Amino acid sequence: MLAERFLTRLLKPMIRQKLMSSPTDEQYLPGPTPGERYMLYLHVPFCERLCPYCSFNRYPYTDKMAKPYFKNLREEMRMLKGLGYDIETLYFGGGTPTVEIDELCETIDLAHELFSIEEVGAETNPNHLIPSYLEKMTGRIQRLSVGVQSFDDDLLRQMDRYEKYGSGDEIFQRIGEAVPYFDSLNVDMIFNFPSQTEDILFSDLERICTCGARQTTFSPLYVSNSTMKMMTSALGDMDYGREWDYYRIIDGVLAGGDDPMFERETVWTFNRASEDGHADDAVRINEYQTSYNEYPAIGSGSITHLNGALYVNEFSIPKYNEMIESGRMSVKEKTVMSKRDLMRYRFLLDLYRLRLDKKRFRDEFGCSVEAGLPGEMAFLTANGAFSVNDANEILLTERGRYLVLVMYRQFLSGMNNLREQARQRLTGYERTLHFGDGTA
Repeated sequence: MLAERFLTRLLKPMIRQKLMSSPTDEQYLPGPTPGERYMLYLHVPFCERLCPYCSFNRYPYTDKMAKPYFKNLREEMRMLKGLGYDIETLYFGGGTPTVEIDELCETIDLAHELFSIEEVGAETNPNHLIPSYLEKMTGRIQRLSVGVQSFDDDLLRQMDRYEKYGSGDEIFQRIGEAVPYFDSLNVDMIFNFPSQTEDILFSDLERICTCGARQTTFSPLYVSNSTMKMMTSALGDMDYGREWDYYRIIDGVLAGGDDPMFERETVWTFNRASEDGHADDAVRINEYQTSYNEYPAIGSGSITHLNGALYVNEFSIPKYNEMIESGRMSVKEKTVMSKRDLMRYRFLLDLYRLRLDKKRFRDEFGCSVEAGLPGEMAFLTANGAFSVNDANEILLTERGRYLVLVMYRQFLSGMNNLREQARQRLTGYERTLHFGDGTA
């Protein structure tokens, strides 16, 4: 699609220029805004396998490294409590948060002591969907997202996931067995792998429809500059030219027709429809960035969004441990967003969630979306992105959903590059791990 190519080329340098961080002397995150509801993101950077396309802070798991890290993660959580925060939702991302299940459980239990926790979400991998882990997670974790990426065995081998996480058939069976343990089990898929065919995509969609999970995400493959070489070596060259066709297949199979099996929750998140044809309201979105406008984040390599600024935490785990043990938080770098940047961020997140409330936008920024973002509105209008654009709201067409997908994909790529800036300061083993072949 010509509009996709234009958007990608336009947004790449724009996002790269805007998402630039600088070192900061601040030792703590800013305090909470009175009356604001907060989610806390906690990053666990350990994995048993390092995926070639992943741009998050991640390290090969060792017990020796993980246990002190979890101890300091809990200490940083206590510091957040000391700043006056109360937290209603926890989200553990990674890495693989369940890699040290007992440490994870201890961290969740402490959070309940410190805060008014209502819900806990976490990510995991298929090999942890086993009774000994599930029994410890049940009651502690309400929303679990399992990273599957694809059920295709050849793709799993290319991603170095087959040997550790099992075949597509084994993963499919484990998902079905895990569903009853949680309020919501999300299956996290990726589409547009270089070697993925339409037949593989249709097969993955069939597995999603029959596995029993109440939610699925199908995000497009995106990488940072630092992981492009490893990804290309393992999976092949990216082809964005077919992304639109693949997205239409996903959207049509899951949410198209008169009696769809799923309903759209966001541009790339789908909730299973119940017997009355409507998605269960209890199945909430499992993407922390879109559930809260601002949030604190702790742990090595995590990114906080508070008071119109992004705070990037220390990426080196030894240095992270030193910072926490010295009595300070792990804030390392900061970027301040302009009013226009914040308007674009709100615009993107609302459209990603499929509806922009024009009154809320005006109340938040003091101007209409047309006055604040005339270029963005003109481009999307000219490309047939809006099914509704009246005085109250904006809703999206199928084409519009895909264009927002492109925008959000580029935004997440920009966030990956923001992480890359922080990683540039790593040295020795840690630098080789992130910028070499990932096997140091």
